[in-house]
Amino acid sequence: MSSELKSAARTAAPAPAPGGRRKLTYPWILLIIAGALVAVSALRAVSGATDLTSGGQFGAALSAAVPIGLAGLGGLWAERSGVINIGLEGMMMLGSFAAGWVGWQHGPWAAAAAGILGGALGGLVHAVATVTFGVDHIVSGVALNILALGATQYLATLWFGQEGSAAMAAGGNDKQSPPMPDMPTFTVPGLADWLNGIEGHHWFLVSDLAGVLGGAVTGVSWLTVLTVGLFVGTFFLLWRSSFGLRLRSCGEAPLSAESLGVNVYAYKYAAVLVSGALAGLGGAFLAISVHFYQDGQTGGRGYIGLATMIFGNWRPGGVALGAGLFGFMDAMQLRSGGPTVHALLLGLAALLAGLALVRLRAAKRAQAAVAAVAAAVLVVWYALSDSVPLELVEASPYLATLLVLALFSQRLRAPKAIGKPYRRGRGH
Repeated sequence: MSSELKSAARTAAPAPAPGGRRKLTYPWILLIIAGALVAVSALRAVSGATDLTSGGQFGAALSAAVPIGLAGLGGLWAERSGVINIGLEGMMMLGSFAAGWVGWQHGPWAAAAAGILGGALGGLVHAVATVTFGVDHIVSGVALNILALGATQYLATLWFGQEGSAAMAAGGNDKQSPPMPDMPTFTVPGLADWLNGIEGHHWFLVSDLAGVLGGAVTGVSWLTVLTVGLFVGTFFLLWRSSFGLRLRSCGEAPLSAESLGVNVYAYKYAAVLVSGALAGLGGAFLAISVHFYQDGQTGGRGYIGLATMIFGNWRPGGVALGAGLFGFMDAMQLRSGGPTVHALLLGLAALLAGLALVRLRAAKRAQAAVAAVAAAVLVVWYALSDSVPLELVEASPYLATLLVLALFSQRLRAPKAIGKPYRRGRGH
């Protein structure tokens, strides 16, 4: 049975790309990360944007990456079982609201647990609609997002903004919950100060690496540590256990899995519930980090998490890499604004110039010309300005999402049965 299930759930890597291109294995991912650090170090040295690789920037990026990564990881669980989940944004809203409601009364750890339950409730609604009743997955996800938005706004008015209520007396209103206590953080004593000292010298690459590591050992939330554990646990559970093999077979060939005794309905339900719980924890992280729930708090991070999952090719390591990238962009526009985003114009120009050379070698002259012209425009823009408009700064995480998906779309491989209706004993 195991060998047949492995055949049904053969998802270890994308199929070989045309032209014999090398597969994006984990050693290559590590090499890409190292090359990116060298490139960012060079960009910092050339542009003088010292905050580009500071410990504060990477600490903020780590915090910004957590909710995005949890949403992406939640999407991975659902879609590996064959259920498309674009309701991640709504599940994050439910998690954020539940965390705010419980957190001001019982503290941040209870808020995290409530966020998990709130998101799981959204996952249950999505599972009932798609798995049991066969509703189109996209329609169900959109409906869930709309439902969650309306429900949280209504309940916020009812529970936080009611005249004379304990919540209003504690500082709540119809747009936000009363504040909750701080979530504990940890700093590695000695190491954090040593890395901060090295960062202050602004040595090429060495100080930049110290800034990256310093952000990872200074003032880190315990929920961030939990998130890292969830990524590692997801990898081992889905790719190194019989449970994961069966779950992934439901997203690849559910009828074959059914013929081998797998309860496809149960596995799809379990996957979508875990998906909602992870997205809800991401929403709870947002509320806990600023000490209260606020209307519109998720800010589209569920959709960015979905893009992260696609960019990561439905693999935990790829999701983590994408979440780090988008978290970096999100933190940068919040911390540094125009000057640092302005420095990235030069980096983006170099990336497009490299892409132009790659396309030229592949005899794709039209694509090479477009990339070269775009690179030249960015260089001119960088030379003739000192900053970028605020509107572009705020949109930079979303622009990065579109750019990354455009560059990596050819390497993607979704589960074969994703989004397809399944009924026990019937074909698709």
